[in-house]
Amino acid sequence: MSAITSHLYDTVSNLPANAVVTFRDVSWEDYEGLLVQVGEAPGLHISYDKGTLQVMTTSPEHEKYASFIGRLVSTLSLRLRINILFFGSATIKKRKQQKGSEPDGCFYVQNAATIGKRLQIDFEVDPPPDIVIEVDVHHDSRSKLPLYAGLGVPEVWRFDGQALTINLLQQDRYHEAPTSLALPMLTSSILTEFLSRLRNESDLEILVAFDEWLQSLL
Repeated sequence: MSAITSHLYDTVSNLPANAVVTFRDVSWEDYEGLLVQVGEAPGLHISYDKGTLQVMTTSPEHEKYASFIGRLVSTLSLRLRINILFFGSATIKKRKQQKGSEPDGCFYVQNAATIGKRLQIDFEVDPPPDIVIEVDVHHDSRSKLPLYAGLGVPEVWRFDGQALTINLLQQDRYHEAPTSLALPMLTSSILTEFLSRLRNESDLEILVAFDEWLQSLL
């Protein structure tokens, strides 16, 4: 481990919840070294964009929303018999582009058949996820949109605790859209409605209501 990687690791290992720290002029080798040292540490997301490294820690509220979005999509997959592959907060990185990020969640829909049954993804050659999730209840992820554009992610969902916005990649930039490209039965308003219900209803009540709504589409 280099001295820089060691310094980065010591710093991020002691961050409190809901913290963001940014480092400049970090090499790709030190970025990858930090990823190895951190491993699968929960509640920690690292992004890298041409020398700028950002580390963010999350809170239980953040993780709750991220997990529940995944549960909604899982319910949809089962009810509508759509093959969706879930890769959580997998590190999406491409050395050639000098970009990398760990979203709050990611799914393959259109490219699910391409990935097939593989458990390991090589983002240098494999397609990026069709949908990436960012939960912004304590942090604003809009600065990461150019990073995801550089990684070729077609669709980014952002939830700020109040509303979920769908951002579609068009000519290297994201534009807000009312409807998901990968899952066109879902709109920003529908997703916002069911996520907002977490304030007053149990997970089970919301998932049952969501499943009943899905059945109405059949």
